[in-house]
Amino acid sequence: MTGNSFGQLFRITNFGESHGKAIGIVIDGCPPMLELGAKDIQKFLDRRAPGQSEVTTQRQEPDKVEIISGVFSGKTTGTPICMIIFNKDFKPADYREISQAFRPSHSDFTYQKKYGIRDPSGGGRSSARMTAGNVAAGAVAFKLLNQRFKTEITAYVKRVKDIVADINPGNVSQKDVESSIVRCPDKNAAKAMIELIESAKNSGDSVGGVIECVIKNVPAGLGDPIFDKLEADLAKAMLSINATKGFEIGSGFEGIKMFGSEHNDTFIIKNKKIATKTNHSGGIQGGISNGMPIIFRVAFKPTSTIQKKQQTVDIKGKSMKLAAKGRHDPCVLPRAVPIVESMAALVLCDHYLRQRAQCGDKFD
Repeated sequence: MTGNSFGQLFRITNFGESHGKAIGIVIDGCPPMLELGAKDIQKFLDRRAPGQSEVTTQRQEPDKVEIISGVFSGKTTGTPICMIIFNKDFKPADYREISQAFRPSHSDFTYQKKYGIRDPSGGGRSSARMTAGNVAAGAVAFKLLNQRFKTEITAYVKRVKDIVADINPGNVSQKDVESSIVRCPDKNAAKAMIELIESAKNSGDSVGGVIECVIKNVPAGLGDPIFDKLEADLAKAMLSINATKGFEIGSGFEGIKMFGSEHNDTFIIKNKKIATKTNHSGGIQGGISNGMPIIFRVAFKPTSTIQKKQQTVDIKGKSMKLAAKGRHDPCVLPRAVPIVESMAALVLCDHYLRQRAQCGDKFD
């Protein structure tokens, strides 16, 4: 195992390099007869693509996806789906200096130690560009979930550095999120976030923050204890995204401030169905979805590659100062929103197929 694949029944394998000829994804296990075309996937990729606004990297990549197998006459065939995205705007010359030096808090040093060789152009396999394939696969997973359960997955920027948005997770729509270039539905907070990101960019620095995700219309029963609990797989999926440093679900770390009597989600009957009065559990109890909205948050660090001079060492072990060149996001959060949504869709789709395999048509 080399860490390039994710999932069990709905399994993806990611390939390519940031500044190589192409990047892509192979999906194995997608059921047949799902209506699928490039346009279903492209709208997800367009939200992740670089060059969207002044607060994202200015690399210009159209990220046009091509489906080269697994789909016939507009429907999936049940065989592996391979999707490829050809790189267009790559500039290896921008990375000549860092090919001889290790960027602080980046993967340069650890890749060199692990493999004895690394592709410095855009970070190679360690680049956030590699998430494009995952987003393409997530679009397929989401369509399957939405078709079966009307599942809705909405992520948004909750926090940038010290600026925290005032958002009610139950009332956020995709339209609200997309109304701002920073993908924060709180207009006042969004304005302040944009100003902060632009300030960091102008000074050659970067900022991090938190993305919150709300998933509605999730059936109860998804998740496989003990080691494949639904929140554990969600955590793995989220922490596989570049620049992530933390994951919490439901009340998260704030839950420690409460008594058990306050934190417990008491059961009620709502619309003739069993529900909970509160949702401190974040839609998952005992590692299994309970039918309530799944709510979690992911922390992203400030982008490692910045243009301010920093102390580092070169590949020969000599001390030096490095100010990285190239085109990099001063804040990864706006473009990470669709990545979070896609990785969540992959987890839920995989667990849906696993549950159906175990329980058959009774689950549907």
